[in-house]
Amino acid sequence: MRLEKCWFCSSTIYPGHGIQFVRNDAKIFRFCRSKCHKNFKMKRNPRKVKWTKAYRRLHGKDMTQDATFEFERKRNRPERYDRNLTENTLKAIKTIDKVRFRREETHHKNRMKGKVAKERKEARKELDQQIHMLVAPGAMVKDTFAAKVTVKVQHESTDENRMEE
Repeated sequence: MRLEKCWFCSSTIYPGHGIQFVRNDAKIFRFCRSKCHKNFKMKRNPRKVKWTKAYRRLHGKDMTQDATFEFERKRNRPERYDRNLTENTLKAIKTIDKVRFRREETHHKNRMKGKVAKERKEARKELDQQIHMLVAPGAMVKDTFAAKVTVKVQHESTDENRMEE
């Protein structure tokens, strides 16, 4: 069973799936779904389309350099079947997957390290710009105006006291 890679988005194509396009010079392009095929026909560059692997690697979203990628390369040279070699290969695949998963997690953590501080800074800036929407209108009144109001209240209370006398 041969698993191919999509020419456009680099996802895995399983047997019996996808579309194959053969150009006049006999170059074969395999696509995982019609979305990739249509983008190819529109002559879009996979490095500029945000959902592709090429874009994610180019812009530092995914790992680009790692020794575990060496095992994923396509090899065209046939190997003689050896049961021990196959058993060891399957064991190695499991450990390689664990190592790759751990490295991807650390890569993701390193990418997101400064994000919390950046989000707080942006939230603080937005709060400073839109503070008038949160605070009641009377609370933002200057102190001088508030002093005048209290003075007026005091004068009114003294007027009422004089009327009573």
